[in-house]
Amino acid sequence: MTADAHPAPYLLKVDGITVDFDGFKAIDNFSMTLDRGQLRVLIGPNGAGKSTLCDTIIGRVQSAAGRVSFNDEDITNLPEYEIVRRGICRKFQTPGVLPSLSVRDNLAVAAQKDRRWWRGFGRGVRKAEAVRVDEILEQVGLAARATTLAADLAHGEKQWLEIGMVVATEAELLLLDEPTAGMGPNETSKTAKLIHSLLGKHAVLVIDHDMSFVEELGAKVTVMHQGKFLKQGSVAQVRADPEVAAVYLGRAKE
Repeated sequence: MTADAHPAPYLLKVDGITVDFDGFKAIDNFSMTLDRGQLRVLIGPNGAGKSTLCDTIIGRVQSAAGRVSFNDEDITNLPEYEIVRRGICRKFQTPGVLPSLSVRDNLAVAAQKDRRWWRGFGRGVRKAEAVRVDEILEQVGLAARATTLAADLAHGEKQWLEIGMVVATEAELLLLDEPTAGMGPNETSKTAKLIHSLLGKHAVLVIDHDMSFVEELGAKVTVMHQGKFLKQGSVAQVRADPEVAAVYLGRAKE
């Protein structure tokens, strides 16, 4: 079986998804599930289909077969904005912050995304929104940089800001594509702690290839290879698996 075995209702269910690019199957009959409030890490070698899977979940890429369900609703191939409205938000590998705005204003913009009706509720709502932004500034460790232009942040700080922007949408499922790309060990450890602080209110699907970071996250790992489900288990279990070692981890050790 290529998905969790228990019958409990899932937050996210990917069932037999196939993505075909002119005859090349970037994703080939892939299935996985994610529980509410859960952290999952998706790993695999370059070209395994990890980012394409996230693109398919969020609606940026259309699937040729299979089904994606979120909160027991079929969201397969819906427009991206419809999927975001339902409570899924993605952070890409390269930070997508607004460089000409301050850290605080970036978070405020994210908090207002697709919520134009909030403007009709007056000052009370705006105050609540500002309080939420302050909470996120503390959570991502950027309170002291609140008035700094995003363009002037260090690379790691930009990554944390974008995680904060994803959190500000209050999406139930956060998709984080290589959130530690370009970070040093200390920043990577801080990012692992940040992600753990999000769990419960949010479920988080992390795509990464840095096994030291994956070990710090300490979550269940799903392994992709050539667009297919390969293995699933703890970090120790996938490390010890000879198939995983052959296609991914062994190559990383070399």
